[in-house]
Amino acid sequence: MAAERSHKISLVANSYDVTCGRDTWIGKGLTSFWSKKKGSYQRICIALTPMQEERLNRLKHRMKIYFDPSRSDHQASLRALWDTTYPDQELQALVSEQWKEMGWQGTDPATDFRGAGFISLENLLFFAKTFSTSFQRLVKKQCGKRATWEYPFAVAGVNITFMLIQMLDLDSSKRRTFVREAFLQMLADNQWAFDLLYCVAFVVMDKQWLEKNATYMEFNDVLKSTRTQLEKELLMDEVHRVEDMPSYTLLC
Repeated sequence: MAAERSHKISLVANSYDVTCGRDTWIGKGLTSFWSKKKGSYQRICIALTPMQEERLNRLKHRMKIYFDPSRSDHQASLRALWDTTYPDQELQALVSEQWKEMGWQGTDPATDFRGAGFISLENLLFFAKTFSTSFQRLVKKQCGKRATWEYPFAVAGVNITFMLIQMLDLDSSKRRTFVREAFLQMLADNQWAFDLLYCVAFVVMDKQWLEKNATYMEFNDVLKSTRTQLEKELLMDEVHRVEDMPSYTLLC
């Protein structure tokens, strides 16, 4: 157990092998991205619409912002996260033992934001404000038979942000995957598609955690299976918005 307690959840980045221009695999629901020519299928690289490009650039800009504990707006967002999570408990200081209650690794959350930057704080705050019932259920570990050594809620949230950025290839200017194309269509429909997908990812991760009866040391495996489930749902024929994903119904 001591070894489990000292082990830190590491950020996971998996590669996805289907990129624009390759014709080795035809995904379900992706006929709009393919054309039949001379008896074989070829991938079509669809140009971004002005709205998609604008929203994608805005999202990429958010990804590049590091959490800066000296910035008043970043401090305000951190306090807002605490106040939304624990409305009946006053935060004594931005560096405090109280943060461990939320699942940060130490007394200063700023050290954990290094993995995914300020957007990971924005994601947590969006989740807390938009789906408060689901958020509270997860942060308080209210459902299911929980492991003796649970995953730390807040650090898990940062890992989920990082996983989504990798899954959607948002940090790449050239790589074009099926999943990325599907997400860009969602982004055209809703500028908050990434934040909504984050909320879905969190409840999917917790559901799989319970189903697998996972322990602290198995978090990365659960995160990988969560990514697989999200990719599967994003490529379904009937899914055009985040709200269309089957797992969206897990959110209260």
